[in-house]
Amino acid sequence: MATVVHSDRTKSADTSRLFLAIDAPERVCHLIAALGTPIAGIAWTPPERLHLTLRFLGATPTERIPALCERLRALRVAPFILPVEGIGVFPPRGQPRILWCGVGQGLPHLRQLRQRVDDALQALGLESDMEGFVPHFTLARVSTAAPAAIAQWRHLHREFAAPPFQVDRFALYASELQPTGAVHRLLESFPLLAH
Repeated sequence: MATVVHSDRTKSADTSRLFLAIDAPERVCHLIAALGTPIAGIAWTPPERLHLTLRFLGATPTERIPALCERLRALRVAPFILPVEGIGVFPPRGQPRILWCGVGQGLPHLRQLRQRVDDALQALGLESDMEGFVPHFTLARVSTAAPAAIAQWRHLHREFAAPPFQVDRFALYASELQPTGAVHRLLESFPLLAH
């Protein structure tokens, strides 16, 4: 059953900053978050905010959210197993800005889900981030960390892998930017169904 959260703030706003994501189980998030070590100039993502972004929708008119949810409820993709392995940085060259954890070779089913999501967004005339899809969990944001410290961190964790987990749902979140970082609020969770 879908979980829906509404608030007066969402209803009264003209737009909401939205994204679609897959949440890993708590135990997997804690293993990923344990990669964080104190390095000056790096802000690590707490485990409760770790997720894999399927699509960033950005500022979306709030009156479009019910139709969006209706389309997303109708998606049919079978649940699948997603590995969690590998680390990297964005951008791949130059000064890193993001440290991330990847999903190994677990891409075919994930790409199918992403394509169905894109089709639903297009049918509604909603714009979305059309950059190439590099599925990952954002581990940290880098401000002033020394490249040598990041290189050492990458070497230390180059063999990282967490237990694979079953993806049986995805979720729509509203993201509110605050001075302490983004606050993510669940709007609805969509079970994956084969038929």
